[in-house]
Amino acid sequence: MQSLNQPSAPTPLWVITLAAATIAAIGMGLRQTLGLYFVPVSESLGGGRESFALAIAIANLVWGISAPFTGAVSDRYGTGIVVAFGAVTTTIGLLLLYAAESEMVLFLSGIFMGFGIAGAGVNAVVGAVGRAAAPEERSAAIASIGMGAGIGILVALPYAHLLMAGLGWQTSLLVLAATASLILLLAWPVSGRPATAVSAVPPQSLKAALGEAFRHPSFWLLNAGFFVCGFHVIFYGTHLPAYVADQGLSAEVGVWGLMVVGLGNLIGTYMAGQWGRHYSKRIGLSLIYIARTFVFLGFLFLPVSPTMVIGLSAILGLLWLSTVPLTTSLVATFFGAKWMTMLYGIVFFSHQLGSFLGVWLGGAIYDRLQSYDAMWWICVGLGLIAALLHWPIEERPVARLRTEPAE
Repeated sequence: MQSLNQPSAPTPLWVITLAAATIAAIGMGLRQTLGLYFVPVSESLGGGRESFALAIAIANLVWGISAPFTGAVSDRYGTGIVVAFGAVTTTIGLLLLYAAESEMVLFLSGIFMGFGIAGAGVNAVVGAVGRAAAPEERSAAIASIGMGAGIGILVALPYAHLLMAGLGWQTSLLVLAATASLILLLAWPVSGRPATAVSAVPPQSLKAALGEAFRHPSFWLLNAGFFVCGFHVIFYGTHLPAYVADQGLSAEVGVWGLMVVGLGNLIGTYMAGQWGRHYSKRIGLSLIYIARTFVFLGFLFLPVSPTMVIGLSAILGLLWLSTVPLTTSLVATFFGAKWMTMLYGIVFFSHQLGSFLGVWLGGAIYDRLQSYDAMWWICVGLGLIAALLHWPIEERPVARLRTEPAE
């Protein structure tokens, strides 16, 4: 029978989940506010929108590249050190954005904010919750992190908008930097070295875990599908305020649009977590991507109005981070919880490659065509591809887990 070398009084699951959800709320919420700075930063530096889009794209790429490494540190040494790193680098990134007077400083800001969200985003804390939760409760527990991120988006957008209106866009960044530093206070509940299993079967090494994952076809299908998720959400979250301005609507419509994304995300992520407890995760993911295609078609064919923007944003919110509990739970289903954060970090790297392409391509296409229509069509096509990619995934543990004692 398997036993665990762990502290005599482990931190309760609800405390870990609450701390992780709050970290994700602050980290993901601050990241979502960057779209509000798209127009003022671009106008301040001169030129078109591509430079700021590239800075945000760099942030997302650095986030993706860093995620497997922060995940490996979290799995081996605990999540607290990763969260503290994320708090410090997010703060530095926002301060650099405040001081940016050239493209190079803008890009450097993107690098630091990428490191920051890698340490203080959803991907950084899923392992702490996944290890603490029983296998049958993982989807629901991880969904709580996504719900926390949704609350963060819901609060951070009006928070930043009011700061910008009252203090100006530059000074508001100083307040956001101070807000990011609060994440340091939340590192302790998720800190501590993960428990080590004592078993007749030797623990799986990092190299063995990577080899097993890279030989697993369903792992690569999951990677490809999550690429599309990144493309969708970062393009939409970053470019929606600019799209709204282009249509002659007030800035508040963009803020409300992103706020209802956060509100819808609370419901959608909860529903996805419950779906993952009872039904096929791969089918759930396919349905999410199919539904997204109809939202993007709406931006192409429905009359533009505040009601249309806010209504479609609310629907997209239901589909926003609902991919996260299903995707992370599939990683744990395939390979177990020991290297879950690191392996999810690899899947998340694919997500961030999509994010990089989505946010940068949005700016590049707009500067050349003065329209986002081509991007809406690309989002439609990628959504259909993602739905097809998830369908053949084999939703079962690898052979190693079927022959070893339960975790």
